[in-house]
Amino acid sequence: PKETFNDVGGMDGVKKEIGLKIIMPFKQPELYKAYGKKAGGGILLYGPPGCGKTWIARATAGEIDARFVNVDMWIGNSEKNLATIFRSARSSAPCVLFFDEIDALGANRSHMKHTGGRHLINQFLSELDGSGADNDGILVMGATNAPWHLDPAFRRPGRFDRIIFVPPPDEEGRKRILDLLLRDKPLDDVDTRSIAKVTDGFSGADLKGLVDTCIEEKLSEAFTTGKPAPITTKD
Repeated sequence: PKETFNDVGGMDGVKKEIGLKIIMPFKQPELYKAYGKKAGGGILLYGPPGCGKTWIARATAGEIDARFVNVDMWIGNSEKNLATIFRSARSSAPCVLFFDEIDALGANRSHMKHTGGRHLINQFLSELDGSGADNDGILVMGATNAPWHLDPAFRRPGRFDRIIFVPPPDEEGRKRILDLLLRDKPLDDVDTRSIAKVTDGFSGADLKGLVDTCIEEKLSEAFTTGKPAPITTKD
């Protein structure tokens, strides 16, 4: 991905934690190898929907110039497909494997009635452990809105042992998100600070919806006037 942390509004605490725990091992591998540690591993992002878990995962891949694979739960719904995905990642490291709604794939085995789901989870755990293979240079990132539904085995050290909360953006984060969403748009002195103040509780997805709705209304006006007008704070 071309996106980096510069394209992520807010999330300063999340970016700092990922930088220290994930990015630095990729950028200075010799220091970590001196202590017998490898780059990669597993990280679990959790928090409310629409707050940028997928976006921060893409930006993490962009920061380390890594391939980014967004693993669809339905594509990876068999042990064979899951093994193929990990084998492909190992052959093209550095690579970020991103599993959205990972609780769908890694649900608690004690709640499962069918053996097929348990076999798939066992295969997933085996791939995370790198059984019979080397996972050096592979970063596995999972995202969930409900981490308590994840099988406890996934949170064992060496698997998803790093868990990071991705919160809704604060006022400064909302301003930064609005600035990013509005860049390259025709503007007339838009006061994103005042908009950030009155959008408390909005997620990043909510703010994008706000900007999209505003643009749709400006386009509707342009169809009537025949020319595009710049976006204002009032809009």
